[in-house]
Amino acid sequence: MLKYSKIAGLVVFVFLFAMCNQKSKNDKETILKGAIDITVDETIKPIVDDQVAVFEGTYYDAKITVKPKSEAELINDLLNQKATVVVTTRDLTKEELVKFEKSKIKPRVTPFATDAIAFISNKGNNDTLIALKTVIDFMQGKPDARIKGLVFDNPNSSTVRYMKELAKVKDVPVKGVFSFKTNDEVIKFVSENDGMIGVVGVNWLSQPSPNMAEVVKKINVLSVKGLNSNQYYSPTQNDLAEVKYPLARDLFIINCQGYSGLGMGFASFIAGDIGQRIVLKSGLLPVRTPGRKLKIRNQIVKDKE
Repeated sequence: MLKYSKIAGLVVFVFLFAMCNQKSKNDKETILKGAIDITVDETIKPIVDDQVAVFEGTYYDAKITVKPKSEAELINDLLNQKATVVVTTRDLTKEELVKFEKSKIKPRVTPFATDAIAFISNKGNNDTLIALKTVIDFMQGKPDARIKGLVFDNPNSSTVRYMKELAKVKDVPVKGVFSFKTNDEVIKFVSENDGMIGVVGVNWLSQPSPNMAEVVKKINVLSVKGLNSNQYYSPTQNDLAEVKYPLARDLFIINCQGYSGLGMGFASFIAGDIGQRIVLKSGLLPVRTPGRKLKIRNQIVKDKE
């Protein structure tokens, strides 16, 4: 009896091992199959959500989880290998590339769109124009009667880093500068407070969530005069394409997986025809304009009455 029990136990063990082995083979990640976490700069989350939705709808065996974080957190996770695929508003610096080289990691960097930082104000403010120098002066601690306060999404966000670099300041002023956690919170605060200038990713305005659609209608997107310009330009696709809007920035997907996995497949998708059409529809500027086929007819056939 003991002998048969041992044999039965061995059979069960072999069966379970075979099942687990088969499952591991089926669950093997490829460029179009598997599951992966992608860490995304919070200021550009809407466009990434759209890309993921279409990608998963096209490739049913792919599952991508989007994790929004501030730029500082995102880059730290990437350098510490807590994240392997990220979407950012800037390329890696030379110092960061050196750190990857020491870890024998070669990041794959794929540009896929041009985004913009937008200045917004309450609808009660009839002035829809603002000079970039005015905002920079305020960042440098010089008060201005037209600005009661600057409102950012997060102290560690890409928008704060971008504006600090423009203003050439190490820290933002303590007085007159406010920060929240998300772009939605900034938009809502500005919509309810006159004189405040919000600094947000334009993607949150061109693609507001259903619960934010009415709130966005209560704010103005300001036209901006650059430091070396006498004209005011808006964060539109046209002004981005003609390199006129002064607060444009490129978007990148950075893949540090080190193998042909889902990160590579998703990057190829975003940079490909479908992904670029999604960017175009979102209001941002794609890296390459998707082609269109035009059917030209020699004559127009009228419908029979």
